[in-house]
Amino acid sequence: MATEIVTTRQQQPPRIAAAGPVAWMKRNLFATPFDAALTIVAALFLAWIVPPLLRWAVLDATIAGNTRDVCTFDGACWTVIKVRFGQLIYGLYPPDEHWRVNLAGLLVLVSVVPLFLPQIKQKLLYAAGALLVVPPIAERILSGGWGGLDLVETNLWGGLFLTLLISIVGIAASLPIGILLALGRRSEMPIIKALCVTLIEIVRGVPLITVLFMASVMLPLFFPPGWSVDKLVRALIGVSLFSGAYMAEVVRGGLQTIPKGQYEAAKSMGLSYWQSMGLIILPQALRLVIPGIVNTFIGLFKDTSLVLIMGLYDLLGIARMIVASPEWLGRSIETYVAAGFGFWIFCYAMSRYSQRLERKLQTGHKH
Repeated sequence: MATEIVTTRQQQPPRIAAAGPVAWMKRNLFATPFDAALTIVAALFLAWIVPPLLRWAVLDATIAGNTRDVCTFDGACWTVIKVRFGQLIYGLYPPDEHWRVNLAGLLVLVSVVPLFLPQIKQKLLYAAGALLVVPPIAERILSGGWGGLDLVETNLWGGLFLTLLISIVGIAASLPIGILLALGRRSEMPIIKALCVTLIEIVRGVPLITVLFMASVMLPLFFPPGWSVDKLVRALIGVSLFSGAYMAEVVRGGLQTIPKGQYEAAKSMGLSYWQSMGLIILPQALRLVIPGIVNTFIGLFKDTSLVLIMGLYDLLGIARMIVASPEWLGRSIETYVAAGFGFWIFCYAMSRYSQRLERKLQTGHKH
C-alpha cells in the first residue's frame, strides 16, 4: 500500500504556479495578513510622497534660461544643473581642454574591456601590462606639458572626473595591498606579521579624513629639502592605504573560511607557498568574499568626497562650490540632488555587477 502511495505521488505532475498580475500580487504582496498590511502601508506612503515630489521635480520644474531669475520656488530649478553641468563633470578643468579628459577616459575604458572578454586567457598578465602602460599615458594627456598640450595643474582637476580617478586608482591599488596585508597578518614570520598587524590596526583605527590630513600636512615633512609630491598623488596614496587596510580584513575573513585540507592538498602536490596561494587558496577565498570586497569599493567611492580637506574638489566639492556662488544662492537642493544621483548611479552599478559576478561564480546562489 505504501509503495502504491509513493508511486502515485511520483507520477503526479508538478504544481504550476498561477500566472498573471493578480496571481503575482497575491503571491508576493498579499501572501499573508502581515504582508498585506505592509503592502497597504507602503502604498499609502508612496501616495503621500510621490505626487508632491513629482510636481516639484518635473511638473513645476524649470530648465529654461541661464540665470536664477527664470526660476520660481514652486518647483526645482534644473537650470543650475544645465548651466554648471560642465563643472560637475570636469571641475575647473579648462573648458577648451575637456576633450583630453574624454580621451583619457576612453583610453582607460578600452584597456579595461578585454578583461571582461572570455576569449582573453591571460587576463592577469594583460592587467599587469595595462597598469604599466595606460596610467602614464593617461597622466600625460591630462596634465599636458608635452606634445603641444597646455599644462593643467591638478588643483584644476575636479568634479565627477576626479571622483572616478581617485576611486579607480584606489580600487586598483587597494585589492593587491589588502591581499598582501592579509597574507602578512597570517604569516608565521613574527616581524612581517607584527608590521602588517600594526599598519592595519593603525589605519583602521582612525578616520579617512585623518589619513588625508596626515598625507597633506605631515607627509611633506619627511621629504628631503626641495623635494615635494603633488597633493593629488598624496591623496591617492592615502586613499589606497586606507582602503587596503579594510580590504585586508575582508580578504583575511575569506582565507579563514578555506578548510585546512586545501592547504594540505596544495603541499602534497609539491606547490610552493605562493603557488598554492595564487592557484588554490586565494581564488576560493576571494570568490567567497565578493560582497565584502564590493562593499569596500562602494565605501571608497563615496569617501572620495573627503579629499576636499586637501583642496581637491570632487563631485561633492564642486557641488558645494556651485551652491556657495552668489548667482545660485538658494538653489542648493537641486545641486545636491544631482551630485547624489551621480554617486548613486556608480554605486548601484557596482552592486549589480557584484551580484552578477556572484551568480556567475555560483557563490551562494542557486539556479
